[in-house]
Amino acid sequence: MGAMAKSHWQLGVYKKAFAVASKLTDVSRTFPKEETYSLADQMRKSARSVCANFAEAWRKRCYEAAFASKLNDAEGEAAETQVWIEFAVKGGYLERDIAKGLFSDCDEVIRMLVSMRVNSKDWILPQPESKRKPKPRN
Repeated sequence: MGAMAKSHWQLGVYKKAFAVASKLTDVSRTFPKEETYSLADQMRKSARSVCANFAEAWRKRCYEAAFASKLNDAEGEAAETQVWIEFAVKGGYLERDIAKGLFSDCDEVIRMLVSMRVNSKDWILPQPESKRKPKPRN
């Protein structure tokens, strides 16, 4: 599954996360000035961090634990983004129907990240023979 993609840009999870971050950047521009450095910036930062952490995970596929850890970081950032979406709705800065779509998109990103983490062995790059642990002799 993972061997077919040459770059993180090709994967649906990255494309979906990038679309969410882009949409949130656009809608947060309409937030009141007093929310610029608190809500809007936090929302943008967490949404963009999903993409950044995923890109970093992709480059760490040589090591299963590092790959899984960065996927987990991306998942956490997606969940944080959902919290900021809730605050934006509660504050009256984001329409509920737009928020529902964005929240649902974050849920989908989270599901995709969890699936990759659970199946991380399918995504790990093969190690050259010289890097593999020697087999114990009997």
